[in-house]
Amino acid sequence: MSSDNLKKVLVVDDSAFMRKLISDMLSKHPSLEVVATARNGKDALLKVSELRPDVITMDIEMPLMNGLEALQQIMKHQPTPIVMLSSTTETGARNTMMAMEYGAVDFIAKPGGPISLNLQDVEHEIVEKVVAASKVNITNLASGRSVKKVEKLENSLKVNTSEKPLIVSTNNQKVPKENKLSKMHETFVIIGTSTGGPRALQEVLTRLPAALSVPILVVQHMPPGFTKSLAQRLDGLSEIHVKEAEDGELFQKGVAYIAPGGKHLKMRKCTNGYCVHLDDIEPPRKGHRPAVDVLLESAALQTSLQFITIIMTGMGYDGKEGMQQLKSARPTITIGESERTSVVYGMPKAINEAGLADRIEDLQDISAALLESLQS
Repeated sequence: MSSDNLKKVLVVDDSAFMRKLISDMLSKHPSLEVVATARNGKDALLKVSELRPDVITMDIEMPLMNGLEALQQIMKHQPTPIVMLSSTTETGARNTMMAMEYGAVDFIAKPGGPISLNLQDVEHEIVEKVVAASKVNITNLASGRSVKKVEKLENSLKVNTSEKPLIVSTNNQKVPKENKLSKMHETFVIIGTSTGGPRALQEVLTRLPAALSVPILVVQHMPPGFTKSLAQRLDGLSEIHVKEAEDGELFQKGVAYIAPGGKHLKMRKCTNGYCVHLDDIEPPRKGHRPAVDVLLESAALQTSLQFITIIMTGMGYDGKEGMQQLKSARPTITIGESERTSVVYGMPKAINEAGLADRIEDLQDISAALLESLQS
């Protein structure tokens, strides 16, 4: 590949050993060129201004200026795709969720603490995520969308029991008449997402009213140790309750259940309704556990339910096969995120191009589309 076509990478870490190790990993890829390294956030800001890299790897914990501070400055003054490296401690997980909110594309969990001698264990993940980050729609990360806490959305987006449909302005097609849901069946909502997902989930879940009449099941591709922090952060910002799913608990209306990292989220019929089943035995699908496909396949087996499914930003095509099964088995309205707002137009592209989406919406319109679908 011509040097003009190589993606320029800046590696930021306070450990010389880690800088060398990460640089060597990335330099093996034919489309990447490590143009410089930086030892802290201040050093990174200078290198970003001087070299204008296409993508950055950024450690969170550094002296003088940490990764979170540097990330905010870079996204404010020179938006650049950034992949964070984080420890798996509770504090590290919380900081990682903050980094996603500030505009980081993705993150990598260090397998062995700040100086990970076994970083080679995640070499493939590092390279894959940096390559993907170099291709993202940076405008969508740097747009600074206002994700405000719901200001009594019930006034304009109230979930009610009247027969009159809720009128919501959308930029795209309406749900086809034949795909409208039945009043006879209980409805569940399923959301699947990956790269760029934490911010997308924040945009959608914080716009839903506390009186939401359905449970929401969420699969966000994320390793163990981070989904609990994601759920806690979203819970603090949302009117609905958001939590990490626990095996055996009963699904409740107005609650969003996030699949724990490392475990597939499934549904099963139980005495009083439908319950969470977490599976860490079934292997990953397409490299993911939890996987969207697994949840959708589980949903397809629930013969008394109907679904609204939402597929948002993410690499790959997890969710396509499961969606095909679900839509052939149960009444299902599917909303796919548009290319215009997706950070990575992979998972929603697979759904949209396969003709599985009943409506394609910009991210900021998905919550309204969901509420309208519940009333249609």
